[in-house]
Amino acid sequence: METFFQQIINGLVLGSMYALVALGYTMVYGIVNLINFAHGEVLMTGAMVSWTVVTLLANSGLPGWLMMLISLVAAIIVCAALNFTVEKLAYKPLRNAPRLAPLITAMGMSLLLQTLAMIIWKPNPKPYPLLLPTDPIDLGGPVISVTQCLILGLTVVILAALMYLVNRTKLGRAMRATAENPRVAALMGVRPDMVISATFVIGAALAAVAGVMWAANYGTVQHTMGFMPGLKAFTAAVLGGIGNLAGAVVGGILLGLVESLGAGYLGALTGGILGSQYADILAFIALILVLTLRPAGLLGERVADRA
Repeated sequence: METFFQQIINGLVLGSMYALVALGYTMVYGIVNLINFAHGEVLMTGAMVSWTVVTLLANSGLPGWLMMLISLVAAIIVCAALNFTVEKLAYKPLRNAPRLAPLITAMGMSLLLQTLAMIIWKPNPKPYPLLLPTDPIDLGGPVISVTQCLILGLTVVILAALMYLVNRTKLGRAMRATAENPRVAALMGVRPDMVISATFVIGAALAAVAGVMWAANYGTVQHTMGFMPGLKAFTAAVLGGIGNLAGAVVGGILLGLVESLGAGYLGALTGGILGSQYADILAFIALILVLTLRPAGLLGERVADRA
């Protein structure tokens, strides 16, 4: 039973990181109907920028939490600028093109960003320094680290702030109007280009936070580290209901739990034939089953039918 609760904790932490990235996917899709497959590389860029800043501050004498905070701010700024630039150069010219064109462009941007990261930071994996206390917190059997507590807390706070932004603020109303009909929204005084750019910037900030937390939790960074988290976060967004903010979080948490429990019990259930490295299979089997029963996702797809 102790192993079960430990895997639940690990799954919640993993799912929270998926959820942060999935929120960026679902916001962009909800407004411009674009799957930004370069989003995983934004996560990677945030982690690499954070590693660079922390490395530069290693001998500064600053406490670990402050170095992480500084590196997080730097990662958010760089990722926001990167996603803003990508949207303006790669996606905006194709906004009225057939859907296949921006999809292929997004895949190309993913490969381009990954290659540029390999050139800038070199292909070898790099250890991410331990910045927060490493003593585990005992929960009566299962344990949780300070970094994992931070990940869970950030996910709750960010989701609450994002829900408030979308539902209670002027920018949120502009986002919903642009998602419904950008031309009519423009006639009512909304600037669709500004709203779309803001959405990409917010999504990049979420991916940057997820990237820094991923690096801090797993202790390593590499130029290819964004591919699988990006793919699974997209899976989580579809699982919960694309365009649905709460659905992205529910999908991310569910995917993390399935993957974590699979890693803990898959070997025992299959008699050692399949080890923990095959846990990804369960995540995608769960996606297939859910979409077979509920094609719009667990909480339903929220994408406006544009005129």
